[in-house]
Amino acid sequence: MKSMIRNLLVCTALGAVVNLNAQTVTVDPATLTLAYMNWTPTAYTLANYPGGGGTGSSGWSLAAAPATFSGTQLTLSPNVNTYAAGNAYWTNPDGTGANQMDASVYNETTGTYVGTTLTFTGDVLANTFASGYNTYAFIKDFVSNYSSSTTQNILLTTPGVFSISLLTSANVGDHIQYGFETYGPNANPATVAGLGSITIDAAPAPEPTTLALAGLGGAAALSLIRRRKV
Repeated sequence: MKSMIRNLLVCTALGAVVNLNAQTVTVDPATLTLAYMNWTPTAYTLANYPGGGGTGSSGWSLAAAPATFSGTQLTLSPNVNTYAAGNAYWTNPDGTGANQMDASVYNETTGTYVGTTLTFTGDVLANTFASGYNTYAFIKDFVSNYSSSTTQNILLTTPGVFSISLLTSANVGDHIQYGFETYGPNANPATVAGLGSITIDAAPAPEPTTLALAGLGGAAALSLIRRRKV
């Protein structure tokens, strides 16, 4: 009996340690407030219009990415604010977008999630992106000067819940990011509707039975201790 109680207490203690070193985040308009864009000429531009397109990167607004929230639902779609007919940097002569856009919508903290197993989860409600457009969910752990990073990501394809986890470094100066990256050419606002979008919501709340099981070990241990005292 003593051995059983001891084992249950050990398991409960280990569970508590694991919980303390694990954190979960989801899709939330209060935290996914940053946007950043990288762009390079598309392969099509390089092959057919060598003088077109450009390379650059900068912080952007969510609206320019574009990323829009409706409650907790986030919709990501092809970039249109850079499209400019007659401007070879952004638009090819045949009307296609001249640059491959890499739009990140994310949260960043310094020190908050270091030394933890961080889980990022959400629920893909719909994905109607045309070929050539893709969205990834990611967690990135950057060193203090951003010179290197460790990344975990997943390509979001069909509707359903996704979950990714990354064991972050214990360095308090690390920058932890999580969010979404969408790749694809900049698009003509007049025809962008036909290129689709992706809509992602917060992850569903855990079932009550799941929450109950989380405390089962501790409850069982306490019950056995009480019985032993009687």
